Amino acid sequence: MAGRLVIGQSGGPTPVMNATLAGIIREARRSGAFDAIYGLAHGMEGALSGTFYDLTSLDDTALEALAQTPGAALGGTRCRLTDDQYAQVLGFFRAHRAAAFAYIGGNGSMWVCARLAQMARGGDLRVIGVPKTVDNDLAGTDHAPGYGSAARFMALAARDCGRDLEAMTTFDDVVLLEAMGRDTGWLAAAAGLAKDEPEDAPHLIYVPELPFDEGRFLADVARVHDRLGRAFVVVGEGIRSADGRFVGLHAADGSSADALGRVVYALATGPAAYLARLVRERLGLQSRFLRPGLIGRALSACVSAIDRAEAEQVGAAAARLLADGQTGLMVSLMRLSDEPYACATTAVPLEQAARGEKFLPREYLDADGTMIVPDFRRYAAPLVGDLPRLARLPAPMPMTGGG
Repeated sequence: MAGRLVIGQSGGPTPVMNATLAGIIREARRSGAFDAIYGLAHGMEGALSGTFYDLTSLDDTALEALAQTPGAALGGTRCRLTDDQYAQVLGFFRAHRAAAFAYIGGNGSMWVCARLAQMARGGDLRVIGVPKTVDNDLAGTDHAPGYGSAARFMALAARDCGRDLEAMTTFDDVVLLEAMGRDTGWLAAAAGLAKDEPEDAPHLIYVPELPFDEGRFLADVARVHDRLGRAFVVVGEGIRSADGRFVGLHAADGSSADALGRVVYALATGPAAYLARLVRERLGLQSRFLRPGLIGRALSACVSAIDRAEAEQVGAAAARLLADGQTGLMVSLMRLSDEPYACATTAVPLEQAARGEKFLPREYLDADGTMIVPDFRRYAAPLVGDLPRLARLPAPMPMTGGG
């Protein structure tokens, strides 16, 4: 079944997105099913402009280096296609004799794949979606490659910055760490994975799935500070009030919208910055905020080994499906067991993957909704890998005697 394979990357990058790309290329080459392998420059933008990379001649050394490289080597995109542009994209595939298309992306990308597969039905173009997202909000899969590494970053950032706050308790009172995740709290919840003792950070976690109440938040912070002399708080970037308003978003603050109409906070705005000011003004406590933003989805030093391995596996699975003549599917990760952790690749209809976002289940949080429970740990801990324990000295005591 000879033909040309085209690959695209879409949406925000992850630390292991290129491992998926390498997995597709390696398996496609091994299969012998394709005459050439091309990569779209910036996803659908490359299809519209006719700009692409020739990936056919990449050798094993180059693919191994690619698998270790964060970001999106082909270039990501947030292009929203019009009806006419879908037809242009299909025209590009036909003009370049593409027989198969693999698109690495999240929710929006799976919707694009579903639409292209439907339009190409009965033709000679096969379409497979390949999952990726640090937000872990993609339906149809137990988890998405990219989440494990970003979750590992959040767990380490909360734990280590919490120790910084603990060291400076006589000066600092409250630190707020903002987690990515516009609509879902998977990353915010992951900040609690390295918490071994009650006094460890984080002490409070707030996720977008639950309505946020400022009065309750201030009472929570005051209670923790009274107990420990400090409070380390994690907030999801998409937390909203009961009436649906984004916390910390004001019309005059310079915030804007991206190409998909989603809120983009200005540099000094967002929930963590706003709530840090609120703590200072209402509670009189010294507070600061941390907003790592893109660092959490770009830092190769925090890549989870299982995340990178699974990223390559979903890429290889996509290439096999296309080589076998399959279309209209998304590669999916199916969990087989928690202890020991085991996962296998399967596939689901693209329509199922594009159906909607996967939200953090309420049962993964305690009764107050401000801390993770063991069920979440069982789900997420295998994805981030082992986290080394830290030391804490016994409580200090006064010196006695003269000496």
